[in-house]
Amino acid sequence: MTDVYTPADLPAKIQHYIDGEFVDSLDGDTFEVLNPVTNETYVHAAAGKKADIDRAVAAARRAFTEGPWPRMLPRERSRVLHRIADIVESRDARLAELESFDSGLPITQALGQARRAAENFRFFADLIVAQADDAFKVPGKQMNYVNRKPIGVAGLITPWNTPFMLESWKLGPALATGNTVVLKPAEFTPLSASLWAGIFEEAGLPKGVFNLVNGLGEDAGDALVKHPDVPLISFTGESRTGQIIFGNSAPFLKGLSMELGGKSPAVVFADADLDTAVDACVFGVYSLNGERCTAGSRIIVERAIYDEFVERFATMAKRVKVGLPHDPTTEVGALVHPEHYEKVMSYVEIGKTEGRLIAGGGRPDGFPTGNYVAPTAFADVSPDARIFQEEIFGPVVAITPFDTDEEALSLANNTKYGLAAYIWTNDLKRAHNFAGAVEAGMVWLNSNNVRDLRTPFGGVKASGLGHEGGYRSIDFYTDQQSVHITLGAPHNPAFGKQDLDDPDPR
Repeated sequence: MTDVYTPADLPAKIQHYIDGEFVDSLDGDTFEVLNPVTNETYVHAAAGKKADIDRAVAAARRAFTEGPWPRMLPRERSRVLHRIADIVESRDARLAELESFDSGLPITQALGQARRAAENFRFFADLIVAQADDAFKVPGKQMNYVNRKPIGVAGLITPWNTPFMLESWKLGPALATGNTVVLKPAEFTPLSASLWAGIFEEAGLPKGVFNLVNGLGEDAGDALVKHPDVPLISFTGESRTGQIIFGNSAPFLKGLSMELGGKSPAVVFADADLDTAVDACVFGVYSLNGERCTAGSRIIVERAIYDEFVERFATMAKRVKVGLPHDPTTEVGALVHPEHYEKVMSYVEIGKTEGRLIAGGGRPDGFPTGNYVAPTAFADVSPDARIFQEEIFGPVVAITPFDTDEEALSLANNTKYGLAAYIWTNDLKRAHNFAGAVEAGMVWLNSNNVRDLRTPFGGVKASGLGHEGGYRSIDFYTDQQSVHITLGAPHNPAFGKQDLDDPDPR
């Protein structure tokens, strides 16, 4: 492996951003940030603790209670969000460069994520202006309408896979609806998050509306979840961490939106367009280095085409281009961190005892160091196998045959997760019936993961709590207040009135 790339003008250190200023941790503590290609430390980031979270929440609370942002007209906030989108679009190459370097994502895929981040802001900038609130009339008797009001300080906790885009996914609606925010980005990938401050300042976001505290989940993240002045927590990450957040936020009765893990099935029926299905399944598990919650990491194939599918999939998997993240021809780069690399490789070894290895199975040739895992596939995997049941979050897939529609549905639903599902068939009735019966928050029929931003995003079972996206995000980040107006004579039952002339009112 040669030509390890380092972007120009990397920051000397990564700081918090609180109340419009870049600051160090109050105790001066830092943590190391690693280059996933070499696993060498390339920068130190401020390690936030409870005191830093307290300072950030105080700034955000002050901006909410005293500042102009929550009281601006939707059109005024929309203009700021559109400027944010314009700036992100104009800097997409730089954003992608830093994201790719920090996370190990292939540069072409990181570029797509940067552009999606701009679109997220643009979408919510338009949505808050076009939004219509409900009104209900009872002719001649009553008028009822709904006010939407920002709630306060939103705590946003984001993951290390496609971090900049997923930060925008939460920042866009939280800010659009008039809230102020404290963002706690993933400690593995803090680099691109540090760019938000400059973007927001240039766009004209008022001071204190956006605050960022870096740090470990058990320190900064935990303090944010437990802070009494943070009524909302939006979290994306693994299911176990979601359970901890759920428990820690319960005493405060916080609003929660949690998009958690996945072990999504891709079900391929014999009547599917096999070429398209194979291409989609390969992309669906190996894109973004396999580090995606909606990855189709369990492929369930009808037995009539099973052998051909497995052969084609193995051929394609072996051709996937593993390379340096900055190389535009790279299709799979380096996993984000050595801890995660060890986890994924442990599942690869488990898989060798649970299925038939048809591709990958270790380090790719030419990459003796760094967090590289060859695109790996196991066939003939039993439904009770760990690699079938447990989220690996890497370029590893389990393939299993089925004989009947009923068996396919049983296999698809046979995990604790329920985030996404992909169904490949040309039978229209089967497609709709199967989609309705599969336990998943999102289903794609004869399609890869292409989502309309107006639709809800979220899962069932262990894959999440609540939904965001489109109006569901507006619902989460606002209080809905019902106002009732009597138009006719008031309907007041007359309690407590008695005949004062009656000596015995019994």
